[in-house]
Amino acid sequence: MYFQASLLDTADVARVASLAGSVQRHELAHGAWVDVRPGWMTGADALFLRLQADVEWRAEQREMYDTVVQVPRLLRSYGAHDELPDPALLGARDTLSRFYAEELGEPFVTAGLCYYRDGRDSVAWHGDRMGRGRTADTMVAILSLGAPRRLSLRPRAGGPSIGFSVGHGDLLVMGGSCQRTWDHAVLKTVRPAGPRISVQFRPAGVL
Repeated sequence: MYFQASLLDTADVARVASLAGSVQRHELAHGAWVDVRPGWMTGADALFLRLQADVEWRAEQREMYDTVVQVPRLLRSYGAHDELPDPALLGARDTLSRFYAEELGEPFVTAGLCYYRDGRDSVAWHGDRMGRGRTADTMVAILSLGAPRRLSLRPRAGGPSIGFSVGHGDLLVMGGSCQRTWDHAVLKTVRPAGPRISVQFRPAGVL
């Protein structure tokens, strides 16, 4: 799959910047919010290529309407005690834990990776409500690597959707009540879309 690197990011070593004073918070309805920090990681394209080549990506199947279908993206999960596939991800997770320590009250400990190979790969509308996010405020931090894709959000109670185009080292954090009062998705697109890797950092018990 062809990957077009950013012309603005030529660094070989992946590093994240300070979040202090650089995060844009978007207040949503029902106590939810989204933080965005464009270009948080330099060297993000080099990291994308390493993860694309080195991660043991897994294709999964799920039951849907009495049939088994392929999940339209590749996946890899890392638990609290698993070694992350690149030191840059450990640095990103630690930086997030320090910055949000007071507001979140606990560290980010897990990492889930999704590999969207092109515009046909997607994730349907959902909230991370399998665990504590169903009943309590929490955060999910997403580091986007590779080609930009639109992450869409819409209130569960009904109403218009909003979206953020993220890629090439951008950070997006969903917080407050976002997981239980809003849904989010990366929808299929017929427009040309290069490959993208989404890295989702979560606290313990948020699924």
